[in-house]
Amino acid sequence: MKILVVYYSSYGHIHRMAEAVVEGAKGVSGADVELRRVPETLPEEVLRKMGAFEAQQKQVHIPVCTVEELPRAAAVIFGAPTRYGTVCGQMRQFLDGTGSLWSKGSLVGKVGSVFTSSATQHGGQESTILGLHTTLLHLGMIVVGLPYSFTGQTRMDEITGCSPYGASTIAGGKGERLPSENELDGARYQGRHVAEIAAKLAG
Repeated sequence: MKILVVYYSSYGHIHRMAEAVVEGAKGVSGADVELRRVPETLPEEVLRKMGAFEAQQKQVHIPVCTVEELPRAAAVIFGAPTRYGTVCGQMRQFLDGTGSLWSKGSLVGKVGSVFTSSATQHGGQESTILGLHTTLLHLGMIVVGLPYSFTGQTRMDEITGCSPYGASTIAGGKGERLPSENELDGARYQGRHVAEIAAKLAG
């Protein structure tokens, strides 16, 4: 049972969350979990000006995903940062390339799930995840979130990401905040939850 975790990360926050999702999914018996990143669309010069080039270089060992890989998985968990309340352009462009899969119904019945990050506490985490859910539904996927059985999303003792729509992290205005242990726990929970549901559907 193949589980794909497909992500884009500018500064490494989503990359760390993706690793936690993989950890969680690998805890399910029979799960073959693979980590993939979507293609970069920005030139090196722009990435350097953004201060994202070094973080990108740390991810070059992760294979770049192709849309042809998606139908081979029982579940695909997508991770991408928020840009102005919606998904970043790199992930949007990748998903916009799935037209051939849509026309053939190649992803109908597959499990789909989403996690994200934003600079600020109310920076559009929920709108980004819900917006991607719309795409997954058009592709015929079975959308899975992060249920309240992950009680970390109800904590009041710290500022934290995660919602019933999916795991998330707050990066800070300058990217200075790394994912907290609670947010990583949410990502692990989501990975495991998705893999368990995929296993049940596989019989």
